Amino acid sequence: MLTMKKACIGIAIALLFPVFLHAQSPITGFYPEKNQLTVAVSYFSKSYDKFYLGEELSDGNPANLGDISSSIVGVYADYGINNWLSAVVTFPYVSVKSDAGNPDPVHGESEQSGIQDLSLFLKARMFEENFNDGSKFTLGGSAGIAFPLGDYEGNGILSIGNKATAIDGLVVLQYTTNFNLFAEAQTGYSIRSNSDFDVPDALLYSLKLGYFTNQFYVHAKLGIQDSTSGYDIGSSEFGANGGPVALSQTEVDYTNLSFDVYVPVYKQTFGVTAGYGLNLDGRNFGNERGFSVGLVYKN
Repeated sequence: MLTMKKACIGIAIALLFPVFLHAQSPITGFYPEKNQLTVAVSYFSKSYDKFYLGEELSDGNPANLGDISSSIVGVYADYGINNWLSAVVTFPYVSVKSDAGNPDPVHGESEQSGIQDLSLFLKARMFEENFNDGSKFTLGGSAGIAFPLGDYEGNGILSIGNKATAIDGLVVLQYTTNFNLFAEAQTGYSIRSNSDFDVPDALLYSLKLGYFTNQFYVHAKLGIQDSTSGYDIGSSEFGANGGPVALSQTEVDYTNLSFDVYVPVYKQTFGVTAGYGLNLDGRNFGNERGFSVGLVYKN
C-alpha cells in the first residue's frame, strides 16, 4: 500500500497540466514527501471550429479565422519542502494559429507562439484522517500567483493568453477508499489584473474520480470556470457606442471533461501519461477538444 501511495503522488503530479489550460489549477489532493522532486513534461494538441458568442454556440470562429488549433508544451515541477508543504512551478510554451492562415484582427498575424505565464504555488496538507478500514480523508489548501513571462499580445483571438496576473486561493478535499478508489473536489477564487484592461475575476471548481494501483492510474475530471463579471462578444455592450473591445474583458465561462491515464515504465521513477478532453459548455469560449501525452520523472 505504501508503494502505491508513493507512486500515486507522482502520477497525480504528472497529470496536472490539463488539455484545457484556461485558468485550470495545477493542484491535486496528493502530497509529496519531504525532499521528493517530480518533474513532468507534456505535449498538448487542441482545436476548435465552433465558438460560443455569449452563450450561443455558433459555427465558425470570430473574424472568419476558420479552425483554430493550439500546440502546447507544458513543464511542471513539484518539490516537497516537508511532509505537509510543497512548492509547485509550472510554465507552458504555447503556439496558436488559424489553420486557414487568416490574420488576427488585433495583431495582424495568423499565428502566435511563446512562453505564456509562470505559475508559483504553495500547497499545504492542513488536515488528514486515517480510518480503521484503511480509507483516508485529507483537506488541503493552496495559494499561488501566475504572471506573464513574455511581452505577448493578450487581446487577440489568436493570443497565447490574456496577459493578466492572477492570484489564486484554493481548497482541496479528497477521500480515498481502502481499495484505491478516490474522489476529489476543489473550489477556489482567482483574482486577475491587467495594467491595460479589466480582466474579470473567476470562481474555479473541479471534481475528479479516479483509481490507482502500482501498475496504472486513471481519472476523469470535470473542470468549471465561472467569471464574476465581463461582457458578451456580439452584445450591445461590447464594441458599440464606445464600449470595450478588448477580448480580455469578456465573461469567459466553461465546463470541460477530461480523462487521463498513467503507466509507470521504470521502477516508479519514470512513467508516461496520455489524456483526452472536450468542452461541454461555454460562454465567449471556443468549443475545444484535444489530447495530451507526457513523460514523468520522480526521485
